[in-house]
Amino acid sequence: MRTILITGPGGSGRTTVAAATALRAAREGGRTLLLSAERADTPGAVLGTPTGARPVEIAPRLTAWRPDAAAGFRQDLAEFQQRAAGVLDLLGASRLDAEEVTPLPGAEELTFLRALRDAALCERYDLLVVDLPPLPGALALLALPEELRRYLRRLLPPERQAARALRPVLGRLAGVPMPADWLYETAGRWDVELAAVEAVLTDRDTAVRLVAEPAPAAVDALRTARLGLALRGLRTEALVANRVLPDTTPDTWLAGLAAQQRKVLREWEAETRHGELAVHPVPHLGRDPHGPDDLAALAVPAVDDTDRLVEWTVADRIAEDGVLVWHIPLPGAIREELDLIRRGDELVITASAFRRIVPLPSALRRCTVSGAGLREGELRVRFAPDPGLWPAAAR
Repeated sequence: MRTILITGPGGSGRTTVAAATALRAAREGGRTLLLSAERADTPGAVLGTPTGARPVEIAPRLTAWRPDAAAGFRQDLAEFQQRAAGVLDLLGASRLDAEEVTPLPGAEELTFLRALRDAALCERYDLLVVDLPPLPGALALLALPEELRRYLRRLLPPERQAARALRPVLGRLAGVPMPADWLYETAGRWDVELAAVEAVLTDRDTAVRLVAEPAPAAVDALRTARLGLALRGLRTEALVANRVLPDTTPDTWLAGLAAQQRKVLREWEAETRHGELAVHPVPHLGRDPHGPDDLAALAVPAVDDTDRLVEWTVADRIAEDGVLVWHIPLPGAIREELDLIRRGDELVITASAFRRIVPLPSALRRCTVSGAGLREGELRVRFAPDPGLWPAAAR
């Protein structure tokens, strides 16, 4: 199943564009699910049919769903209390009733990611349109699965389970109880669930559609968003310029706004001309879109059906320059805001406000970093083979 993730600056109309995208796909014959992270029923207001915690059919081949974060959190907490019953009893802790539980910070994000995973793995749909939160919350949400998996592996390494027979002895020596099997089992289950979400986000059939009004305030926001998405290895499929005024706007204050929009559109098109990102203007209807007819009038672009991955390739330049070069696409990156740190078999990449810790490809683990440069929106990190680790036949 193809997945299209839609986000943009707050107030850009991303939910409207998501609904219009889903409606167009359904009318073209694709079984489509619109999954929204909105708390309020904004998708229902746009579609003309209420949406909620259960999937509801909006039109032929079009279903909409807004997961209930509170219900999901209550279920997770109940399962946790059941598994941790022994520890809670030892501490004299009292159980929380479902009626008194409210979602904690982060619970909504995790509930939504689980719903995204379930929807993407469902075989009832051909296309999943995901109405993400506005930027920069969407970028944090998309980074969450990888970051949480890394934390779990560091705090509860799976290999420590091999020493389960020694835990009673270690507990007596340390004077404190050792982690029980249920803790490792829970961590393992979470790791599997997060890995499934991560697989959906990094799949070649997944892409991001950015939505913004062509205004000066959105220029920097979109440049930052593209950089954050690229650092995560996520492909940006299209930039939808929403609520574009017609060129024939009468000579009023709207004419100045239309001229400003045209200037921003030219700037966006110039920035993306040599890349694979297309800019699609969507007209302003003169009113808030409501119902299928208005959504169809927006004429949003069809979902790009090209299978394409954002590849971080390693080029073999040993014969010519004595190095391997790791090519990392980072559109919009600024040289002064880039930082690299080699730590063991990982590379810590900082680009503006974003940071990602990535494992090195196997060939580069036997090398030392010899330099890096930024050219045409691509970071190129040079690695020199370590004579003590590099196979003699490859020298």
